[in-house]
Amino acid sequence: MELEAFVAVAEELHFGRAAARLHRGQPTVSDAVRRLERTLGGRLFHRTSRRVSLTGLGEALLPDAHATLAQLRRFQQRGRSLAAGDRAGTTLVVAHAEYTGHQLLLRCLPRLRDRFPDVTIVPETMPTTAQLTALRAETIGLGIGWATEDVTGVRARVLSTERFMALVPATHPLAGHAELSASELSTTDLLTWPHQINSGLCDRLLSAFHIGGADLRIIRTADSVHAIAAHVAAGTGIGITVASALDHQPPGLRVIPLTGPSTTADQVVLTPTEPSDTAAALRDLLLNASAEALSADH
Repeated sequence: MELEAFVAVAEELHFGRAAARLHRGQPTVSDAVRRLERTLGGRLFHRTSRRVSLTGLGEALLPDAHATLAQLRRFQQRGRSLAAGDRAGTTLVVAHAEYTGHQLLLRCLPRLRDRFPDVTIVPETMPTTAQLTALRAETIGLGIGWATEDVTGVRARVLSTERFMALVPATHPLAGHAELSASELSTTDLLTWPHQINSGLCDRLLSAFHIGGADLRIIRTADSVHAIAAHVAAGTGIGITVASALDHQPPGLRVIPLTGPSTTADQVVLTPTEPSDTAAALRDLLLNASAEALSADH
């Protein structure tokens, strides 16, 4: 419970939302975090009456927490399989970061299941940094995330290059633009993903604004593009996402590509240096499906 509470609060940055997500009372979640902090001997969060943020210790331990929870789920899945008498089967844990193109994965998993009917496939939502930790520890077999630094011990292949997109209310003064630059969004109230969910994407977006001499002003984060779109529709600000995360045109909003340096990010498939046969097959399916999709678009 302590690790689940830590991860939920770290991703929501709000104890109430974390409690609702875990279907627990807020005092229960707060107590679980405090117990974990006492065990570790340090604080995981900065808490004020208005906001919650990760401490340096919390930032450093979040990838390990994700990897540990993934290992626990894998243990439970394998235990259920063994208890049911499936001693020959194996498990492939497939992690995918938020904002990656789920449609690609959904297209490939049935093909993988046909080729490896005895393998139990377990999809897991997991940030890219946590995927790297889990791949090195061999607690997952394959990951889909965003290009980032320090991929030592992990192989990364580019699936696609995705452009940053702005979600703009149809009545906003910028809604008529065919493209938007970082300078045009300078000092604008922006909504995007939390840094701890996708640090690579955040760093790339920060680079785009830095190169353009613009001020990146993120006033709110959300862990799904649908949540961002809802806040934009409510008039909170302009949303930033990536093209692959948009599976439909949000009603009442304009989707406008960003232009300029660093306004794209590479979506990558990650495997251990020596992947299993199943993981290697899924990697190849994903790369082929991505290439087919790119050819169809052109």
